[in-house]
Amino acid sequence: MTSISVAEYHKLYGTKTRKKAKRQNKMKGEKVVSEGEAKLASDLKALKIGFVQEFYFHPKRQWRADFHILETKILVEVEGGIWTGGRHTRGKGFIHDIEKYNAATVLGYQILRFSTEQVKSGLAIRQIERLLGGFK
Repeated sequence: MTSISVAEYHKLYGTKTRKKAKRQNKMKGEKVVSEGEAKLASDLKALKIGFVQEFYFHPKRQWRADFHILETKILVEVEGGIWTGGRHTRGKGFIHDIEKYNAATVLGYQILRFSTEQVKSGLAIRQIERLLGGFK
């Protein structure tokens, strides 16, 4: 039986490298809108529901909500990366989200949270419409 070094093994048999996941190109200072956010913005526009994206809701912190429904105190968050171990499902990110959402609640906002799948299925816009029905 003979042995070979790792370097020799790689020369003989090559290595299998994992391909990196495709990331959207982002220029400095520019936010890349997720698929879920783009769909929800389109749905809100179609129903003529006024909204602001990337809304700064806190007077001292730089926290932003994905959407603020105008003339209400409703914030909407589209949570991405829930199946891929994204920021919202890992410990530190989850704890920061709790702090952010609790602060918004203390300031009088209602927070609706949806996954990308829920936005794409139409569930998000139906629930927003139902909630807004009580405001009209």
